[in-house]
Amino acid sequence: MSAMSRVNSSDADAVGTAFYQPRRIRTVLVANRGEIAVRVIRAAHELGMRAVAVVSDADRESLAARMADEAVHIGSSHAAKSYLNPSAILAAAKQCGADAIHPGYGFLSENAAFAAQVEAAGLIFVGPSSNVIATMGDKAKARETAQRADVPTVPGSNGIVLSLDEARRIAERIGYPVMIKAAAGGGGRGIRVAHDAAQLDAELPLAQREAQAAFGNGGVYLERFIARARHIEVQVLGDGHDVVHLFERECSLQRRRQKIMEEAPSPSLTPALRSALCASATRLARQVGYRSAGTLEYLFDDARGEFYFIEMNTRIQVEHPVTEAITGVDLVRETLRIADGEPLRLSQSDIVMRGAAIECRINAEDPAHDFRPSPGRIEELVWPAGPGVRIDSMLYPGYVVPPFYDSLLAKLIVFDESRPATLARLARALAELHIGGVKTTAQLHRALLADDDVRAGRYHTNYLEAWLAASREQLAAAAAHHEEAA
Repeated sequence: MSAMSRVNSSDADAVGTAFYQPRRIRTVLVANRGEIAVRVIRAAHELGMRAVAVVSDADRESLAARMADEAVHIGSSHAAKSYLNPSAILAAAKQCGADAIHPGYGFLSENAAFAAQVEAAGLIFVGPSSNVIATMGDKAKARETAQRADVPTVPGSNGIVLSLDEARRIAERIGYPVMIKAAAGGGGRGIRVAHDAAQLDAELPLAQREAQAAFGNGGVYLERFIARARHIEVQVLGDGHDVVHLFERECSLQRRRQKIMEEAPSPSLTPALRSALCASATRLARQVGYRSAGTLEYLFDDARGEFYFIEMNTRIQVEHPVTEAITGVDLVRETLRIADGEPLRLSQSDIVMRGAAIECRINAEDPAHDFRPSPGRIEELVWPAGPGVRIDSMLYPGYVVPPFYDSLLAKLIVFDESRPATLARLARALAELHIGGVKTTAQLHRALLADDDVRAGRYHTNYLEAWLAASREQLAAAAAHHEEAA
């Protein structure tokens, strides 16, 4: 390993120091890459902390490496030998004299063993304790914890299913179709659906083997499958003693259980349902003594007007900017302050929801050709601007998008006083956006904004899959039109 580059951050440190005096964290190692690494570096600098980036071979010229006070090389381009290598990250922290490690999202952010290693090394893990990650990261344990906190859960098994006979009995009790879910899964992976007993017999052993191969844990559990569910999540912030919520996000526009577009607040909730949902989330977070930012995910059954807890993400979320937009709270900065030993600065009455925000994930994929990956050099870059428009990205002209990692290039976040105004502003911003050299999902978002059901907020978790099956020609035409206009 070798330190690669340093930038003069004295000006940023002077501004940050005037705003906040770090108590324990002088230097934070950002154990991630891409736009979230850039986001954490900015927040650290605002608090007067040094920020050190870790980089693989593919990321030596990344924006994070350029913005950080120092960049430390941790391995080859493949994530298993760099960003997923705890030993390399801990060695980098020791080399740069870091006091804390911020894991961002993905990679090792919800790895309880890694968090425990950080704690054992005498460093601060910017997130919840390893024990909380282990409890809430295991979906079966999280479900049991939710039930103890009187938080509604989807009808299903009480913990891991140990045999096929047990699975059959549970499925008969809760009713088909059922979801078979990996206890250690995440990001929409490790899920199968059985519509009858014969399919359950076939799918259960396959799901167990897949869970073992993908997550090192073959445990699975069952839940009732809600065909037209909405995916709604509640943002919480805690200091290990007190917990507040920052309202909810709607995340139902998904492809293969991967989120495409998110908004806050949800267009489907009444004030009474919102209050009950958020109260249940804070109740569960308090039950485990939650510290840092976290997200509790729910399925909302529109037809019944009922919500069910499904899992907790013990980290910052990709879609956190929409919550920041409607509340005015900088979540990343707050997680650093809490990790630095500060008590929670916000009471629930301090957090007021205002307006509406929508986030579009701009990925290096071609929606017109089954979302084919599109790595390559950024030849042109035009970001939209104006009131209420935010871009979170690691792109710059000439940057080469590597083929080794998640395809997320940027997040376009738009805020305005109402949902209709936000939709209009988003359409304008998407029209201004131009990324040349690679194919992106921006064309998908432009097409979705023209859809009547999306504009009205009438969608569910299976909506986008059906929409895509009927819209291939529309996507291709939209892409061609935008390229001609650009």
